[in-house]
Amino acid sequence: MASRRIKLTVAYDGTDFFGWQKQHPPNEEPLRTAQGVLEHAVREVVREKVSVHGASRTDSGVHAVGQVAAFDTTSGMDVDRFPPAISSRLPEDIRVLAAEVVPDAFNVIGDVVGKEYAYRVAYGRREAHQRPLFDRHHLAWVPWDLDSDAMNVAAASLAGRHDFASFTRLNHGRESTVRTVTACEVTLSEPQVATITVRGEGFLWNMVRILVGTLVEVGAGRRCADSMPAVIDAAERSAAGVTMPPEGLMLNWIEYGPPGCGREKQLKARRSAENDQNALK
Repeated sequence: MASRRIKLTVAYDGTDFFGWQKQHPPNEEPLRTAQGVLEHAVREVVREKVSVHGASRTDSGVHAVGQVAAFDTTSGMDVDRFPPAISSRLPEDIRVLAAEVVPDAFNVIGDVVGKEYAYRVAYGRREAHQRPLFDRHHLAWVPWDLDSDAMNVAAASLAGRHDFASFTRLNHGRESTVRTVTACEVTLSEPQVATITVRGEGFLWNMVRILVGTLVEVGAGRRCADSMPAVIDAAERSAAGVTMPPEGLMLNWIEYGPPGCGREKQLKARRSAENDQNALK
């Protein structure tokens, strides 16, 4: 049978994973990663040594309900059988939610046009006995009260195309730190729990966690609500807030454009990066 490209929607609890991407330190056993255990299960199902590629390299401890992965196979299995067949061979902290056949031109990374992350943080719980317990692996914690109105004023300044160099790790390894954030908002989803939702075309290493850390400092009164443009303009990591811990972060969904749009998007991004750099000179 001719090869088919299969797209998977994957959910996992990132607590006990060293992130999404496979990692094999020299002279050591491979680390337990979401990509690694998923690829092993897929190979057992299709009985081929396939490679499974993912759309987002979530960090250690970060969770997902809408990660996307893809692989090529000559297996003739009905596509609807892939989720139960693969999930039955996975450990209890990862599942395949859906599967579909996509065109061979589909690029799981290059064709992405949007992502949404959500970060949940418990706040105003000053005493040790008030800290998260049963949800501690899915909820960050700060002791201060948070002003969600001030946080939303600051969050609104993040929307748009900016140089987000202040909001990524040093030695991030990217040629350009210019990114587009399409929306950022803060909601009080539960008593003493704030959810910060960020949507954009793509994100830098630790970008969402640093954005959240900066917004939390605004909410706690440690920064002014109108200070965000100056943080962006500084283009220095030291200008932004702390990097929040990974457990509060969830990858909600990934949106795709037409299969094969990746090449066009890369050229557009390269031209945009050049224009951005020229504008900053």
